[in-house]
Amino acid sequence: MVTLAEVAQHAGVSASTVSYVLSGKRSISTTTRHRVEQSIRELGYHPNAGARALASSRSNIVALMIPLRTDMYVPVMMEIAIAVATTARTHGYDVLLLTGEEGPDAVRRVTGSGLADAMILMDVQLDDERLPLLRGTHQPSVLIGLPADTSGLTCVDLDFKATGALCVEHLAKLGHRDIAVIGEAPAVYERHTGFAERTLDGLRLRSQELGLRLLHRPCDGGYDAMALTLARILDERPGTTGFVVQNESAVEPLLALLRQQGRAVPEDVSVVGICPDQVATQASVRLTSVSIPAQEMGRHAVEQLVAKLDGRGSDEVLLIAPELTVRASTGPAPAAAH
Repeated sequence: MVTLAEVAQHAGVSASTVSYVLSGKRSISTTTRHRVEQSIRELGYHPNAGARALASSRSNIVALMIPLRTDMYVPVMMEIAIAVATTARTHGYDVLLLTGEEGPDAVRRVTGSGLADAMILMDVQLDDERLPLLRGTHQPSVLIGLPADTSGLTCVDLDFKATGALCVEHLAKLGHRDIAVIGEAPAVYERHTGFAERTLDGLRLRSQELGLRLLHRPCDGGYDAMALTLARILDERPGTTGFVVQNESAVEPLLALLRQQGRAVPEDVSVVGICPDQVATQASVRLTSVSIPAQEMGRHAVEQLVAKLDGRGSDEVLLIAPELTVRASTGPAPAAAH
């Protein structure tokens, strides 16, 4: 294993100069810094993590709290996590992944032990019980999600309220007047998960403004649950011609059930998804959809966190504007077509 002293000898500088280049604690001339960095690359030197942490009071680790629940679409969560990890690495940080449902206990464990320099939290609820602890610590943190009260917090998220409104506007322009929303599993709403609640707010508000009738039904996903949910919707609102689906596991069962009932998409009913592009484009009918910008959310979260660690960041809310891509699953409402 290459030592710091060997790097210093190779670069023709003192060991303390190499240390200052690595820590950034003192200003080093550009020529000297480049010479040291060249020696580090050529020799394949890797600073000892423990020694570096003792010297700098930093671990160069970011903790990512991502509870993996059975009622959430895990591929999206993992896509965000991968974006966090790859972006963090470009800034010289590794990621500690916390996947349990420890809530405040995990926050206490990380902030009290020095396991990580900063935290990123996912699966944010409107009244998230982890937030008082975050507000009470000096350790930098960023939320991927939006609670009800964002004061004193830094947040990154898709603008889910605007997403809901955008879906309604698209269907309204096509002449649909009765719209059904097939939502996430009931447990997601029982936890008051931010993204689901905010989407619903946007759907309801814009429907009311446009004079549309809106029906929302949570769904556990899967064929059997979707069959019961669809039967209930059509029993209560037989004139429904527009569907908004915010539940990846319900997309294909819904399309299959509509086919079985002789309801053609998009001639008889239109379907809009709020889902990753991969889900929308690989469905049996290519879905008109608002994409989940997972990679963008992960990247922005890390960049905001690094800025805070460097003393450049401030508490702010970054909402990514939704974009709706029209594909084969939406068309004029039957009455409008005639």
